Amino acid sequence: MCSFHIAQSQNPRFYRTRRSVVSGLSDGKDGTRISRTTLKEAQAALLEYLHSTRSIQFIHAENMSKNSPRFLRKLLKKVEIVNGVRRSMSRFLRYHPINEFEPFFESLGLKHPEYTPLLPRDLMFLSDDCLLLENSRVLCEFGIERKKIGQIYKKAVQVFQHDFGVLPLKLQAYRELGLSQSFMVKVIVCSPYVLIGDVDMKFIKALEIIKSAGFDHVWIEEHLPEKESCNWNMIFGVLSIFRESCCSSEFQRLISHNSRLLFEGSVDGLLSLIAFLLKFGLLVDQISSMLLQFPKIQVSQFVSNFVRCFMFFHDIEMEVESIGKIVRSYPILLGSCRLKKSNTLLNHLNVGKKRLCKYIQENPRELSKWGMGTRVRSLPESGEDIESQKLKMKFFLDLGYGENEDMMKKAFKVLRGRGGELQERFDCIANAGLEKEDVSKMVRASPQILNQSKAVIQSKLDILVKELGFPLSSLILFPSYLSYTTQRVRLRLAMYNWLKDEEKVEPDLALSTLVSCSDKLFLSRYVNNHPSGLQVWQDLKSKIYPR
Repeated sequence: MCSFHIAQSQNPRFYRTRRSVVSGLSDGKDGTRISRTTLKEAQAALLEYLHSTRSIQFIHAENMSKNSPRFLRKLLKKVEIVNGVRRSMSRFLRYHPINEFEPFFESLGLKHPEYTPLLPRDLMFLSDDCLLLENSRVLCEFGIERKKIGQIYKKAVQVFQHDFGVLPLKLQAYRELGLSQSFMVKVIVCSPYVLIGDVDMKFIKALEIIKSAGFDHVWIEEHLPEKESCNWNMIFGVLSIFRESCCSSEFQRLISHNSRLLFEGSVDGLLSLIAFLLKFGLLVDQISSMLLQFPKIQVSQFVSNFVRCFMFFHDIEMEVESIGKIVRSYPILLGSCRLKKSNTLLNHLNVGKKRLCKYIQENPRELSKWGMGTRVRSLPESGEDIESQKLKMKFFLDLGYGENEDMMKKAFKVLRGRGGELQERFDCIANAGLEKEDVSKMVRASPQILNQSKAVIQSKLDILVKELGFPLSSLILFPSYLSYTTQRVRLRLAMYNWLKDEEKVEPDLALSTLVSCSDKLFLSRYVNNHPSGLQVWQDLKSKIYPR
């Protein structure tokens, strides 16, 4: 960087020409680049300020000045360079105190998005939180890398709130139990909560169980995760379940084979999975056998897949007993495939729920072909499908669709259900007291009325005649009544009867007029005719549509 100097005696007004030490230079990250010389001068100025001016211990001040590059770049952008970087920066710091927690947390290995939420709201100076500095020093002297102390703070801030002398005693207590310093360093990084409260007995008991199976602390230390958290409470729970039910050799194989499952952060998911499998009738030795075949995916992903399969079975209305049978027989399969959504599969497979349930029970391994990212083809037609198609075709011919291919295609698209089911629904309407010819006309005019179960249709017919007092013949002119919900019909008729009593509407409006129009139109055309109409509407609605 070139520079020039104009003597103060020549023109004092131009002496403080502003220029940024980082302007125009880029490192591809945040748009700034600092030369090595500038960096050293800036670090020296920050060290001098923190240690000499702010009286922060040299070990902390040095680490903050050397390991907070983001903060240093941000600071340099604000500094006016006059007679050298170090002098200019020292002068700036003299009149512009900094938030010391920012470079402190950055120097402990935290990134800006991580430490921003951790910054105290009402503090700027580290001297106002002496326990934070003291406990950080204790951890550092115990052998924990400074860049990992930030993660400990994120996971267990209580560790840094211990009073003077408390944290060394806790560390010493674990040492007295025979745990080496290197082992405890690894444990604290992934499980800092062991330093909260008294000695964590679940942690100690879990170690004892693992040791009894023939694995020493060196083996555990090698398998502890570098970045994820380790939940010893959950680990103890999992170990206890299998120790009580497995023979020693099988238990040893289980620990050796599943060290990843035990120590990774989602061991709580593993415990949930075990509880889920036990609920469906799997024995502990069956679960242990399953874990010995566990696929190379995250436990959290396995559990997510498993739950997704279970919800899929629920969505297609599979019986609980049948679900349990599949869960007990194919747990690895269910946890290994990420199924598409139920609606998507029903559409792509071109099949109904009942047929799909039966197909899965007969061919459970087919589930592996229906995962996300796979192409799903329609299921082959069965004998039942062919018979259903024949009944459906006959049903359409009886309705009067004729042999017209286009009309048949439209009918097949609109009317859902097997041939026998459609005929049952048709007969339900006819048997209520209508002529079959009239029912045929109704279905041709509003085919969607047969897309409901026989029970739903019967219920709506009873409400129309017995509750609302309309003759069954009113359906001939308004078959779409059967497509609307009973709540909608009840609300409209209740409101209409009230308005009729208030003499605000015509007394002989047709059922179709009242039910088929939108809520907006019904309110503007009828309800708003009375000053209390809207309130009555809301009251009726709250009764008919209970929350």
